Amino acid sequence: MPYVNIKVTEEGVTAAQKRLLIEGVTELLERVLNKPPSTTYVVIDEVSTDNWGVGGETTTQLRARQKLKT
Repeated sequence: MPYVNIKVTEEGVTAAQKRLLIEGVTELLERVLNKPPSTTYVVIDEVSTDNWGVGGETTTQLRARQKLKT
């Protein structure tokens, strides 16, 4: 019973994109590990950019800095 947790920032991931992620991960586990799709669980968590950070900065800060450069 595989369980896959995908975390993405809340930046407009559409329902169609989420569906494709779920389908793709399920197909991958079936192909690589021979896991039946009926026992594969995929959960997508959307995280606020204020709660996601890298390099000592929140993603909110990083995105704002990137906008200033463009």
